[in-house]
Formats: sequence, structure tokens, C-alpha cells
Amino acid sequence: QLQVVESGGGLVQAGGSLTLSCAVSVIDFRLKVMGWYRQAPGKERELVARITNSGTTQYAEAVKGRFTISRDNAKTTVQLQMNNVKPEDAAVYYCSTFPALWGWGQGTQVTVSS
Repeated sequence: QLQVVESGGGLVQAGGSLTLSCAVSVIDFRLKVMGWYRQAPGKERELVARITNSGTTQYAEAVKGRFTISRDNAKTTVQLQMNNVKPEDAAVYYCSTFPALWGWGQGTQVTVSS
């Protein structure tokens, strides 16, 4: 069973930065690959970034070089540092395991003003 609480979303100007945080409750967190996903209105949910238990990261092409995913296995948290945010980054952001086998939290809304 997975419980997540995402936070840190809000309104950001294009070109600005935002840090999203996710508090995770799941068995064997340190063994899980974790991911940040997003869903924009009218679009399917997509994987933005993922991180293995050892810290290896992968990013969607659209965010590569701008976003950084990290995790703290002791605190069972996952972060997403968003830099040089673009209008097309506006979405509800979710964190979950990768693959997302145990469902979703409420997400956190990111709104970008241009």
C-alpha cells in the first residue's frame, strides 16, 4: 500500500523555479524506484522523472536539463527541483512508484504565468 502527500506547487513565472516535495509511506521505500508524473488538462498523465534506490535518474526529454529529482531514503521523501519553468510545465504533479502500481495521491498544482 502506498500513501503519498505532494506539496510545493503554486504559481510561478516562466523562467522561475519551484521545488516540489513528496512524503511517502510505502513498504521498503529505499528499494523502490520513485517517479514524478504530471497531468495537464486534456492530456494523459506522463512520467517526468524517476530515480532508483541508488540515485540513478532519468528524465523526460521535455524537462531534461531543467528539472532534478532527488530522494532521501532516511526521510522517505522525494523532491523535484524545477528550474527555468516553462508555460508547458503547467500541470498537476504527482509522485508515485515507478511503475505506478499502487495508485496516486492528490497531486500538487503547478501554474505558470508567462
